[in-house]
Amino acid sequence: MFAPGHLGELTRLVPFEMVDDVLATTRRTESRVRLLPARVVIYLLLAGCLFAELGYQQVWRKLTSGLSGLPLVSPSGSALRQARQRLGPQPLQALFDLLRGPAATNATQVRWRGLLLSVIDGTLLTVADSPANTGRYAKQRGNHGGSGYPQLRLSALLSCGTRSVLDAVFDPVSTGELDQARHLARSLRPGMLLLADRNYAAADLIAALAATGAHLLIRCKNGRKLPVLRPHHDGSFFSIIGRRPIRVIDAQISITTTAGTHTGSYRLLTTLLDPHTHPAAELVRLYHQRWAIETAYLELKSSILGGRVLRARTPAGVRQEVYALLAVYQLLRTAMVDATDSQPGLDPDRASFTTALNTARDQIVHAAGVIADTVIDLVGVIGAHVLAHLLPDRRIRIKSRMIKRSNSKYQARGPNTDRRSYQATASIDIINPDP
Repeated sequence: MFAPGHLGELTRLVPFEMVDDVLATTRRTESRVRLLPARVVIYLLLAGCLFAELGYQQVWRKLTSGLSGLPLVSPSGSALRQARQRLGPQPLQALFDLLRGPAATNATQVRWRGLLLSVIDGTLLTVADSPANTGRYAKQRGNHGGSGYPQLRLSALLSCGTRSVLDAVFDPVSTGELDQARHLARSLRPGMLLLADRNYAAADLIAALAATGAHLLIRCKNGRKLPVLRPHHDGSFFSIIGRRPIRVIDAQISITTTAGTHTGSYRLLTTLLDPHTHPAAELVRLYHQRWAIETAYLELKSSILGGRVLRARTPAGVRQEVYALLAVYQLLRTAMVDATDSQPGLDPDRASFTTALNTARDQIVHAAGVIADTVIDLVGVIGAHVLAHLLPDRRIRIKSRMIKRSNSKYQARGPNTDRRSYQATASIDIINPDP
């Protein structure tokens, strides 16, 4: 009866005891054992995120395909739906709270001068167009009729080096990213350096985030007027926002290729006030790691979901599914970090997310690695595949991400967009403040 309740080799990271404890904590333990026990339903929801293109009956067949010879049930779609509704979203939320946090790693890319690098940003997820969902999650207005489906806003706090989820919240799109950032401040701690884009440079938000004891490195608009109270030898200057002392860095970044040179201006704000211990040029180079969260959202929305709409047709089901999605993403990231950490000096950026994802799917189908051997292997089959198919070192990006083939018949970027790749070099010039 409990045999279908597994996640292949990932079960080692979310074992039966953890799931049972979550059920007990959220008071979802059954008074009688059903044909679809609550523990099995949790693993079904997690597996559903790994097979986003399939319905839950097909996901069930994936879970049971490697369990030949056992007297397994074949639940109907209605039975699976009722089991998910009985479970509710609370156990998945509690499971995600257990799994979230920085991955344990020795990689030097995770920290800079002793500070844990983290990043915050938001994105949109599309939910099923049902009367119940549209009552909570509105459709976006815009050109060409706006979005055809309701959407929710997800904001996450990530560790830059490993892209592990430290915390996440999601709400209707009427709740802005800044309000969600104030909620995520609960997970900021002294010893962290938070990177964020221009949207988060509001004075009151800077004060709220800095009050946690974490340090900040946030981009702001180039034309923002800030008083030059004291210039520093590295080109940065001391200023103030509200009542918060701040250091400002103005820089020009030039990217040179065989096609020419492109220069852009950046203005960064930081609570790291000492230019001797935290030089301006290093902070400008460090800010590029903010893009780690964009890659994470790509993995979440494209690699896992394949651009699909979430299945759930009720707000409670949406909460359940999103927490399951975040938990699965965190499990895959943990397995990848375990693999790269087994080779000292290996950059976690070189681990392929799609390799980990596809190998995890195979392990589910074969019901392989569910029970750990007496000798614990942290790398496992997933890690072995990740190490065997490492990505090359990351190249300098010279242009923004763009869709090469859109579902729309309109070419938003125009027909003459240059899509070629170039070898590039970057240079940074710190601009001294004008007294």
